[in-house]
Amino acid sequence: MAVEYKCCGSNFFIHILIIVFLVVFAGMMSGLTLGLMSMSLVDLEVLAKSGTPKDRKHAAKILPVVKKQHLLLCTLLICNAAAMEALPIFLDGLVTAWGAILISVTLILLFGEIIPQSVCSRYGLAIGAAVAPFVRVLVWICYPVAFPISKLLDFLLGHGHVALFRRAELKTLVNFHGNEAGKGGELTHDETTIIAGALELSEKTASDAMTPIADTFAIDINAKLDRDLMNLILEKGHSRVPVYYEECTNIIGLILVKNLLAIHPEDEVPVKSVTIRRIPRVPETLPLYDILNEFQKGHSHMAVVVRRCNKAVEDPGNPPENQVKEVTINIDGEKLSQEKILKSKRSLQKWKSFPNGANNSYRGGSRSKKWSKDMYSDILQIDGNPLPKLPEEEEAVGVITMEDVIEELLQEEIFDETDHHFDDS
Repeated sequence: MAVEYKCCGSNFFIHILIIVFLVVFAGMMSGLTLGLMSMSLVDLEVLAKSGTPKDRKHAAKILPVVKKQHLLLCTLLICNAAAMEALPIFLDGLVTAWGAILISVTLILLFGEIIPQSVCSRYGLAIGAAVAPFVRVLVWICYPVAFPISKLLDFLLGHGHVALFRRAELKTLVNFHGNEAGKGGELTHDETTIIAGALELSEKTASDAMTPIADTFAIDINAKLDRDLMNLILEKGHSRVPVYYEECTNIIGLILVKNLLAIHPEDEVPVKSVTIRRIPRVPETLPLYDILNEFQKGHSHMAVVVRRCNKAVEDPGNPPENQVKEVTINIDGEKLSQEKILKSKRSLQKWKSFPNGANNSYRGGSRSKKWSKDMYSDILQIDGNPLPKLPEEEEAVGVITMEDVIEELLQEEIFDETDHHFDDS
């Protein structure tokens, strides 16, 4: 039978103080359980490094306490359960049994759960930093009981609770932080677009950014740099022009337009007499990040996109051709008519697509795949030397440049002075 205390006695006030302490203590444990455990280690590390000065200070105090999450959780729950279980015992000496139950439930629900959790959900960082030393003391007090339980939880559930965002989630998060979303974000439209483009770049391949081979402007290696061809090159406005041999799909190199500044159109210098650089070949399934990394090396800012095709040999008696066909160039050259030269030109038109789902068939390969050394854009030696030719199992489907990759990153077209703008009106 519980001992009853009369009003206004010393024991009465002691019980009242104990009851108030238990309610406040239970409320603090409940609020800290929500406030501290709702903040992941990633969030705290971000605040500790790049938050406001006040947030960095608070996060630095909380991080050592929250690192062992299961131990902290067990400590807070043990203290909360002890306070709630002790409250009816002290209330039983002041009121009847049913009154003690009613008052304890009311006090715990209102002052031990609702109010503390509401406050800590909003100001959890500041409150957690303020009571961090007190929480450390509680951890050591409850260590004999909390430590074995936390180790069991670590064994069953794992140690870390990494709250990292996946790529799609991070993109959505960035969009929410844009000022156009109306949620108080400060990122501009261009910033959100570039970030989203960088996140999508790993899912896009060379086939998504290339210019189709039929829309590529290229010149024949046997052509002559007369006035008509020079004017055509200047009209296109490109800094690099692919060079092909015999067929438009057999692109063997490229010339830099700046190397043509010293050439006089009246001399009709053959294209094969100027500096021709080797052009790399990349599979159409190569991710754009790998292509961008290779472009950054400076060997070439243009590459031929090839597609693997299994072509059966029609004549079994003829052996398959080598990957590099022995083709020599007649220095005098066969003089092509000007009409044939102009007919073989292709106008460069940007062909872009931003599909929701890109071809990921190449994603299983290594991201560190590089072009082989023999594909580096060295100077092409054509004086009696064999010219490179696509293997029989490959076909050229397009050309990709550094500008194409940057446009996919920006998710916008890059126009220069030579691009033609069409008015729909």
